[in-house]
Amino acid sequence: MHLLQPELHSRRAFLRRSAQLGLAGTALPFALNLAALGEAAAFTATDYKALVCVFLYGGNDYANTVVTYDDASYNRYSAIRGGGAGQTAGGIALAKSDLTATLLSPTTPLPGGRQYALHPAMTGLASLFNSGKAAVQLNVGPLVVPLTRAQYNSPDRTTYPIPPKLFSHNDQQSVWQSSSPEGSTVGWGGNIGDLALSSNGNSLFTCISVTGNAVFLSGDSALQYQVSTNGAVAINGVKNNVYGSTAVRTALTSLIQQSSNQILENEYNRVTARAIAAESQITGGLAGVSLSTAFPGSNSLADQLKMVARLIGARNALGSKRQVFLVSLGGFDLHDNLISQQPGLMQRVSEAMTAFYNATVELGVADKVTAFTASDFGRTLSSNGDGSDHGWGSHHLMVGGAVKGKAFYGSAPPVSITNTAAPEDQWHVGQGRLLPTTSVDQYAATLAKWFGVADGEMASVLPNIAHFGAAAGRPDYPVDLGFMA
Repeated sequence: MHLLQPELHSRRAFLRRSAQLGLAGTALPFALNLAALGEAAAFTATDYKALVCVFLYGGNDYANTVVTYDDASYNRYSAIRGGGAGQTAGGIALAKSDLTATLLSPTTPLPGGRQYALHPAMTGLASLFNSGKAAVQLNVGPLVVPLTRAQYNSPDRTTYPIPPKLFSHNDQQSVWQSSSPEGSTVGWGGNIGDLALSSNGNSLFTCISVTGNAVFLSGDSALQYQVSTNGAVAINGVKNNVYGSTAVRTALTSLIQQSSNQILENEYNRVTARAIAAESQITGGLAGVSLSTAFPGSNSLADQLKMVARLIGARNALGSKRQVFLVSLGGFDLHDNLISQQPGLMQRVSEAMTAFYNATVELGVADKVTAFTASDFGRTLSSNGDGSDHGWGSHHLMVGGAVKGKAFYGSAPPVSITNTAAPEDQWHVGQGRLLPTTSVDQYAATLAKWFGVADGEMASVLPNIAHFGAAAGRPDYPVDLGFMA
């Protein structure tokens, strides 16, 4: 039975319910001032660490991102995806000769002679992998409990629950970010941030999004502070003259920050005053940061990651010891035009993440910052004619000086689309949709542990993690995947 989880009936859950119930009567100021809830942190940080989630919206095609390379596997991949004779390109298959420059050479070879290369446009990330600064997590995706294909096909959803609303974009984006479908209000990045609030001089700068609103960075206490690629977002009427008048601006500034006897008005003004102070602190901090690392132009992901690098450079001015960031790139829903559209996307991802890593080296924090990719889902191995359809499991990248790089983690999935009892067909659920052999919770828990989250707090950050690991009788699904030093 997986519906009731007593281990989650924690102080965090109590605070969440209390805040929700407090939205009436005189408790309103307390409830709205979420950043001041003051839940006890699981750790007090003395050094600096940051997690940077790079979300690829639309569902990235895994098979042409981390591409199977050894002859036996490549030939199956090519046959399924419509490749040409002699391992040439065709259909939605890439030519093997184009993968030579991005061939990944792990320190420990994969079992069975399996080899992988990155997409030909991902030369920067391939170089980081081969120099030990990046790693690949194979076949990771949302799971409530470990599943075999037979259990996935079982009608017994009490014993074998599956993630809600599989293959739905909005829902799976939310499930990846929060373990719940669309409508969720708390994400695991925000939950991690909750535990780090007291480590930062200004708790508002714990969770920062450079890509707009997303549930990933929302915690019980932590707020997601949003910035643009140009910096903090100012209130125009305070930052600039109103109708060309300094006097009007001064009056407006005073009006929207003054105390009031009206509860809602007073809270609104307090939030506004906090926003004005935060904008000033961010702007001042960024003014002291100058990066010589070159970031590619005409690349929105690079622009976002450059801002993250600058904010990390301003960490002392901002009083930050622990931070969680979110950046993103869209356009990955390639039911059509996979071959023509994915190369540009992969190039932008590779160039942006490579430049970001180089910036962390320049800032002297390469081993203190870990970037990782995420996406709605993987896609089908089979072609629909010009692209691939919604899938489940996928391959993802982790980049940073603390990553135990030049390595693959997890299980390399067989290259197959048929539904037989053969071992090679047990890890997909039709059309080459991968049944994950690693859960998002395991992936996140490994990052969270490095960040400083204690084992005893992990279940309150990741609601399904209690179903994995040796304590749950599943040592084959470890809580710590081992890719962080």
